[in-house]
Amino acid sequence: MVTIPAQFNGPVRSGNGGYVCGLLGHEHGAQISTSTLRQPPPLDTPLTWERDSADSGGDEVRLVTAGGGLIGTAVTGSFDREPVPCPTEAEAAAGHAAYPGFHTHPFDHCFTCGTKRGEGEGLRLFAGPCDDDRTATAWSPHEAFGQPDGTVTVPVAWAALDCPGGWAADFSQYPMVLGRMTAEVVRPPRPGEDLLATGRLDRLEGRKFLTSTALYTRDGELLGRAEQVWIKIEIADFS
Repeated sequence: MVTIPAQFNGPVRSGNGGYVCGLLGHEHGAQISTSTLRQPPPLDTPLTWERDSADSGGDEVRLVTAGGGLIGTAVTGSFDREPVPCPTEAEAAAGHAAYPGFHTHPFDHCFTCGTKRGEGEGLRLFAGPCDDDRTATAWSPHEAFGQPDGTVTVPVAWAALDCPGGWAADFSQYPMVLGRMTAEVVRPPRPGEDLLATGRLDRLEGRKFLTSTALYTRDGELLGRAEQVWIKIEIADFS
């Protein structure tokens, strides 16, 4: 049994895509997992896990509602593209200063990138454009997200790898939600650690935006990376 607390929203009435994909990936347990969201994840609602048996040779974990509705799935994943390179300090500063969400934001209460979330309530990760196809920002996880082992949880790490990709496709021009995310957390971030987050728009396929993201230390150590599929939406459907 699992519940997505309202704190971890993306659109105001549904779960943050990266966080929920991270729940799925963590439950699956592979080093690299691909999580796919099938419908908007409900908040503060009891959900259950289903898993293919080892005897069947299956690899899929499913998150379902009490009525059997499929919220999302996770399977063993792999990457198709090279990781986004570590941004420079200057690129991170420029990206933060140019963050479009300071002016226009379709989901300004988003757990990852919402400007209306307070310190320790949301991640406040504001990655804006640093060149034609990349976003970047400096970021440090708040102490509120620490675990007893001194790291943030895997779902929070996936959430940090989420929105820099959406802003590379520019949420302010094209409202979209996360449909699929393949990610690897090489090392979970530590609260208070000075980090650099970055995203890249790789290509556009109809209503789908394909992006990549990465999270680095200031010394260039890769902590995690992701590849994503974002789906353009009608904003009224998620307001």
